[in-house]
Amino acid sequence: MTKVHQQFVVVGLSGGVDSAVAALLMQNQGYRVEALFMQNWQEESGANCSASQDLKDAQHVCDVLKIKLHIVNFSVKYWNNVFQYFLDEYAAGRTPNPDVLCNKEIKFRAFLDHAKSLGADFIATGHYARRITIGGRELLLKGLDKNKDQSYFLYLLNQEQLASSLFPLGELTKQQVREIAENAAFPNYAKKDSTGICFIGERKFKEFLSEYLLARPGDIITADGQVLGRHDGLMFYTLGQRKGIGVGGQKSSQEAPWYVAIKDLKNNALIITQNKEDPSLMAQKLTCNQLHWISNQEPEFPFECHAKIRYRQQDQRCVITQPNDSKEARVDFFAPQWAITPGQSIVFYRQEECLGGGIITQ
Repeated sequence: MTKVHQQFVVVGLSGGVDSAVAALLMQNQGYRVEALFMQNWQEESGANCSASQDLKDAQHVCDVLKIKLHIVNFSVKYWNNVFQYFLDEYAAGRTPNPDVLCNKEIKFRAFLDHAKSLGADFIATGHYARRITIGGRELLLKGLDKNKDQSYFLYLLNQEQLASSLFPLGELTKQQVREIAENAAFPNYAKKDSTGICFIGERKFKEFLSEYLLARPGDIITADGQVLGRHDGLMFYTLGQRKGIGVGGQKSSQEAPWYVAIKDLKNNALIITQNKEDPSLMAQKLTCNQLHWISNQEPEFPFECHAKIRYRQQDQRCVITQPNDSKEARVDFFAPQWAITPGQSIVFYRQEECLGGGIITQ
């Protein structure tokens, strides 16, 4: 790759191996590199949080690369623009995807704005995605590592955000990234990938959510009305969920796993089934709103493309239609889909290009 000299890039450094290698690659490509560590969640002392270790790991990487580390607290913006929405969606019985909103509001807005205030030409992150410019238009492409492609979580980015963003890992596999980190003597080269809620980390989810929302226990029932137990609150369950329902070993049922089929908000009941192909779990169409198109131009409807209704799902062929003057769109799939979940994102693709997406409503 041709070296670019003296352009200034600020790398979002999380303490993980991906962002560490992103910083190294930017440096190797000739950029002037500094790093920024975001503190987005206020913790009480003694809380189960890895943020302090993440900061130490980020500083170690900067020491190896001999670059400056900025530490910035975006916790107020995170609460107002990401976490409050997260709570509101769960309170309404939906299952939100905070990573998508976190990218839009924090990593590619608050972080980008701060980097620009430092004089940066670009920001860089450890996302497995690619960006190319064709005819003055920014395209977001899938990462080449299909198991790690993160374009699904980036569909809310706009042209301006993409034009200022670099994704140095887009053409690498996770294994290659770890090997680069090990060769660079990064102490976090074998660190496991972070999971859990964006910037909040791994938690006992039920306990964590209970700190902020009032749970309403109710009955767990079968489709024919047989009561099998009690649920702790509908907000703790998602459609298609198999583990953690707590009704195993029923004498009157076969030894097959149970699945969450319906969250009956009106009656505060959790309806479950042992048939993974139950009609209540299968659907060939959905509606979605809050549509966003990365190109800033919506297509002509009806529009045929592919879509994912969850991360790492295989692309599914579909047709999008949008009734006149409607803020909602309808998506018809060519094949039935399993456990379409309100509150989650549907993301649209044309081959390798991520086109945009919306929030599933029904």
